[in-house]
Amino acid sequence: MATDTEPGTEPDSAPGARRGGVRAPTRAAIPAAHLRTDRWWLAPAATAAGLLAFVVYSTWRAFANADYYAAPYVSPFYSPCLAENCHPMRSGPNAELFGGWWGLSPAILILVFPLGFRLTCYYYRKAYYRGFWASPPACAVAEPHAKYSGETRFPLILQNLHRYFFYAALVVAGILTYDTVLSFRDEHYNWGHMGLGSLVFLVNIGLIWAYTLSCHSCRHIVGGKLKHFSRHPVRYKAWQFVGKLNDRHMLLAWASLVSVGVADFYVYLVSSGAFDDPRFF
Repeated sequence: MATDTEPGTEPDSAPGARRGGVRAPTRAAIPAAHLRTDRWWLAPAATAAGLLAFVVYSTWRAFANADYYAAPYVSPFYSPCLAENCHPMRSGPNAELFGGWWGLSPAILILVFPLGFRLTCYYYRKAYYRGFWASPPACAVAEPHAKYSGETRFPLILQNLHRYFFYAALVVAGILTYDTVLSFRDEHYNWGHMGLGSLVFLVNIGLIWAYTLSCHSCRHIVGGKLKHFSRHPVRYKAWQFVGKLNDRHMLLAWASLVSVGVADFYVYLVSSGAFDDPRFF
């Protein structure tokens, strides 16, 4: 066949060559690592750039410990507030579970839950595995690693905690929903008002719920292990709904990531005095 080579001329025989993957002796002896001619590297590069930008921004905001509350808006990065050093928020998500000994930013106490949920998410695993670890960088492109052990060893075995982070994410989404309801007040805490920030919060919480409910774990919890859907019509309808959301899991993952960053940045602008929240009524 056209892929045959003379003994001693195989790519595997080159000094220092890896014997495995596309270089394995049992594979076709094609010199090229892959045959793709398109710009396959654009997708993982864009993914890495987008995730890195959010990591840098969220790290800055999490450790800033300032400009995260402007009545009636509270940044989703700082809600709920679990430390005594939080900015007083009237009727807000204050839960001083940690005493005065906590001197760092209160955002660090809560971000571990939504962050853990996203890091262990099936889509985000694919995103940063390909974007940062090149495992693999794209379809039909071999990864550069000599071996693959899967998610069976530390630290990747912690990915199995995804379901438990999902439960925590439900609680966080519920609290952010409460924050969204509180956003329909004015700066004097009077009800019956709506500003631009209220719309920002509405869009954000809608995308957060859509992303959370589109989770694979949610789909399994709703309809997993059912042998007869006809005997469980309510769960079947819920499973169908979650399945439709799951089809758009990647889109919802990115949209909710952007929206939560926009909501935080909006609160930062208003709290720092750089921007006045327009009131519709």
